[in-house]
Amino acid sequence: MTTHTSKRRFTVSEYHCMGRAGVFDPGERVELIEGDVFGMTPSGSRHAAGVNRLTQLLTERIGPDAIVSVQNPLQLDRHSEPQPDLAVLKPRADFYAEAHPGPQDVLLVIEVADTSLEHDQARKLPLYARAGVPEVWLVDLAAQRVLVHRNPDPSGYAQVDALSGAATLAAQTLPQLQLNVAELFA
Repeated sequence: MTTHTSKRRFTVSEYHCMGRAGVFDPGERVELIEGDVFGMTPSGSRHAAGVNRLTQLLTERIGPDAIVSVQNPLQLDRHSEPQPDLAVLKPRADFYAEAHPGPQDVLLVIEVADTSLEHDQARKLPLYARAGVPEVWLVDLAAQRVLVHRNPDPSGYAQVDALSGAATLAAQTLPQLQLNVAELFA
């Protein structure tokens, strides 16, 4: 006898239906990655502080030139809707009320990694690259460095730079956004 097992990938639409139907506990943080629903690690105080610090720095430096979206969905394709820690989006008058932003709306994604570094590198970064997100900063809290990913293609990011200390972070899509790496870990 042969046993056949198959795995079912969910679409973003099905994922939203599950949420409305109460499949997930209220307040449960989940995201859809390549058709699989992943529980998100609870934010520790160090992670939350990193996100808060970045949120303040970004909103101060970018101003009205973009929307800083904090831990909100980003629909990358039919099977993926991650919730990056921060996404800097092209400005829109409705602030994306009609639909979640897609990769064409993204100027920069920032993931803050305290305990999620491996998950972010193995699952989320390839997803962002395949979707064409132009630039991703992975803030590694433990190593106090930022891994800057640029030039996406289907196999990943062609350029990855590790910056730390007094190095300057400058977003390619937002010339006015320049940060000293040390500011992120103050």
